[in-house]
Amino acid sequence: MFFKKKTGPVDFLAVGLGNPGKGYANTRHNAGYIMLEALAKDAGVELTRAKFKSLTAEAKFGDTKVLLMFPQTYMNLSGQAVAEAAKFYKIPPERILVFSDDVSLPVGQVRVRRKGSDGGQKGLRNITELIGSSEFPRIRVGVGAKPHPEMELADWVLSRFSSDELKQMNEASEKAVGAAKLVFAGDIEKAMNLYSK
Repeated sequence: MFFKKKTGPVDFLAVGLGNPGKGYANTRHNAGYIMLEALAKDAGVELTRAKFKSLTAEAKFGDTKVLLMFPQTYMNLSGQAVAEAAKFYKIPPERILVFSDDVSLPVGQVRVRRKGSDGGQKGLRNITELIGSSEFPRIRVGVGAKPHPEMELADWVLSRFSSDELKQMNEASEKAVGAAKLVFAGDIEKAMNLYSK
């Protein structure tokens, strides 16, 4: 996909899904935020500005101006933040990149998609509902399936990564950052081929 050169203040939104607050740090449901933090670090910025119900930072990747967003609405209402920012900057769905956790993938596995279903991920579902489209790119990061069938999914996704799993997540972060840069450059096909398993 080729994007025409734009002149607005922001060309792309990059959204890391998760729950705000120290109590949720390094939980599986915050995998999307972990990826976004890695992207912010790569760009040399910090998510400190409160805007659009999110902590935000502006970054530049090549010629693409990106608003990095960590919604503070809690996971299930993430779409409120995304829809507000997309409306303000007139950003179409194909220029909204969302990082999220995925319980159907092994820990640390990265999957890049141009669009798709929410796969039961309620943050993605809320974004789809509130922007009125599922045609936005997403980078999903595996957090593993729940270890016991009788375990509540909510308990599993709110559990913390082990130290070994955090190492895998750090490796996944490097892949997610590389994939995101290709998406921003308009080469999502290359991102899918290089980084999706």
